[in-house]
Amino acid sequence: MSAYTKEQVAKLVDGRLDWDTVFRMLSMPKDAERFSLYVEVLQERLGWKDKIILPLGPHLYIVQTAADKRWVTKCDCGHEFCDYRQNWKMHAVIYVRDTEEALTEIYPKLMAPDPAWQVYREYYCPECGTLHDVEAPTPWYPVIHDFEPDIEAFYKEWLGLPVPERALD
Repeated sequence: MSAYTKEQVAKLVDGRLDWDTVFRMLSMPKDAERFSLYVEVLQERLGWKDKIILPLGPHLYIVQTAADKRWVTKCDCGHEFCDYRQNWKMHAVIYVRDTEEALTEIYPKLMAPDPAWQVYREYYCPECGTLHDVEAPTPWYPVIHDFEPDIEAFYKEWLGLPVPERALD
């Protein structure tokens, strides 16, 4: 039994949970059921049947496809980027702010970084246009692969839950 209700977790996701409860959530050890509640809240809000395995961001997930049990990275809108082990950013629409003009669209004049030293890469869903990530590397640096999660270990060792089924490669 979770220390929190599904309604509280939903309010947390929406940014509407009272500060005292948020502080308690941050301060106390996580209860074992909170992850399951969180995924349940997210799953109910989506318009597709694929099962969320691991949320990656506010609108990005690793899911188990309903049709064939593959694990893929998917957007809220239903756009499927790629296999979860690949860098989903390589399948996104990428906007690179690499000029003074482009950088001053988000910074006050004379406060933007020098584009010879730093650029901004914005990664958007090609279907719905949701901004999923922003990087601020040097111009020559390759696209960053944030991480490749060990889902099996996360479920077995951290959550104590059975690992979701996955199609064999």
